[in-house]
Amino acid sequence: MLLMCALTTSAQGLPEMIARDVTGLSLRGEAVMRFFGLKVYDVRLWTQMKAFSHADPFAIELVYDMTLNGKDIAERSVKEMRAQGISDEEKLRRWGDEMTKIFPDIKKGDALIGVSLPGKEARFYNREKLIATVPDPEFAKAFFDIWVSEKSSEPKLRLKLLGAP
Repeated sequence: MLLMCALTTSAQGLPEMIARDVTGLSLRGEAVMRFFGLKVYDVRLWTQMKAFSHADPFAIELVYDMTLNGKDIAERSVKEMRAQGISDEEKLRRWGDEMTKIFPDIKKGDALIGVSLPGKEARFYNREKLIATVPDPEFAKAFFDIWVSEKSSEPKLRLKLLGAP
């Protein structure tokens, strides 16, 4: 599963800068991503509505439990998008290059939040600020589908994010 970053000090709420940008987000579900038994990150889904919909703004928060290179995060993201059915290799290369520029190297405890603004863009934040905006609705859907699509490589994690018991 893709590795993204997240932005919050706890599950109590999103940072003020995100709450100002996208109002009404509340915690929908949370899970732990593990790879071969090792904890990679905590992940939380924040939505405006009780029922998740790609048509409404939402945020995915990742708080890392290990050190990762930003380039490796971007490469894993491309791999996950390809597994979702994106087959345009030129588009995947372009998206991968852009993510390599966006995603910082991560240390244990670092966080990043990705915000989906459907039909418009994806925004990425670190703890202090907005770090990038990708004004490509197709990229935004493909990226966030890594966690919320029925084709997710982590279906149990997806169900927990969507609030299933």
